[in-house]
Amino acid sequence: MSTRDLVLAALFAAIIVALGMLPPIMLGFIPVPITAQSLGVMLAGVVLGARRGVTAVLLVLVLAAIGLPVLSGGRGGLAVFMAPTTGYLIGWVLGALVTGYVSQTMVSRDQSGLAQGASFFIAALLGGVVAVYGLGVTYLAFVTGMGFLKAFVGSLAFIPGDVLKALIAALAGRAVMVGYPLLPQRA
Repeated sequence: MSTRDLVLAALFAAIIVALGMLPPIMLGFIPVPITAQSLGVMLAGVVLGARRGVTAVLLVLVLAAIGLPVLSGGRGGLAVFMAPTTGYLIGWVLGALVTGYVSQTMVSRDQSGLAQGASFFIAALLGGVVAVYGLGVTYLAFVTGMGFLKAFVGSLAFIPGDVLKALIAALAGRAVMVGYPLLPQRA
């Protein structure tokens, strides 16, 4: 990785951490809060691409593991990796990878703005919702013993917010593509 790649990954890691400063919203019927950090994961994949997006997410997770309060609600330390929400944290890595890969594959500068926006939206949905929920719900069901169906049904309350986050990520990806043509290709 070049210095520029590392700087961009660090910038997006900082964005993910900053989004974690917004207070989490607990629903009460499932031990997973609504946070804005998943938007940062989608943004990292859409803007930076797979490799740099994954690097940004891994940087946040390493900072959390060493005890820095970088996760939503000021959480950090190894204990966050022993909670029912650990699957979602691991899902962030896959989410950034999938979002970045799909956006790299589907989006090009010669497409129309609508096609770019739609492609970014699909990428953010596949990575930020499907991939993250796939790991998160599976881990939650396994660790809590509530069963996959119950964990999946409980997670449905989060889908509308995450679809809105995917839309925001798509709009941001489109804006970056138009506004910063000198930004190196997503990789």
